[in-house]
Amino acid sequence: MIRRVVAALLVPVEWSPPGVDLVAWRTALAEDVVDLLARLAQAEAAIATTPADRKLADEIAWPGMRIYEVPTPTYLPVFAAAAADGFDQAAVIAADAPDVPGMILGKLLRPLEDRAVAVASGGPGNGLLGVATSLPAPAWLADHDLDAASAQLLRKKAPRPGEVNSTPEWRRLRGPAELASLDPALEGWENTRALLGG
Repeated sequence: MIRRVVAALLVPVEWSPPGVDLVAWRTALAEDVVDLLARLAQAEAAIATTPADRKLADEIAWPGMRIYEVPTPTYLPVFAAAAADGFDQAAVIAADAPDVPGMILGKLLRPLEDRAVAVASGGPGNGLLGVATSLPAPAWLADHDLDAASAQLLRKKAPRPGEVNSTPEWRRLRGPAELASLDPALEGWENTRALLGG
């Protein structure tokens, strides 16, 4: 049986809606992502954090949830930690997409049956929502933070462009434009919804 882990990476958040405290906003976004991951059937959930954000990780983690403390908010150290934990596949997801549907995460893991790496875009100008790979990660996979990474950037180092599979995108909440696209009819994202007044 293939062991999979999906880790919410506590990425920097530099914008919050008017009148909403930035720390509270970042916490709500991350908590909603972690709550979704904790309910996934096809993978175990984890949080990846730098030492500076360890307190936030401890606050939002579910009982028994793995917390990977990594030196930089990038995906390769998370993959290395997951490989050391005995996982066969891992995905790293930005913790600023509170309403991401579980099926988007499933589609990120699915290509790993025959592709080395899969990526999901975070929407125009917003880097990647997530990166997934079989473990150990391929030697050619360069390390980036999710804000700067793109499918094109990862394909440049791949032995063949087809080794990096693009899966459906889901936008990250990075500014007013993304905030306006939130769908109140979607289930989940309770913490973010509460901060926005329901």
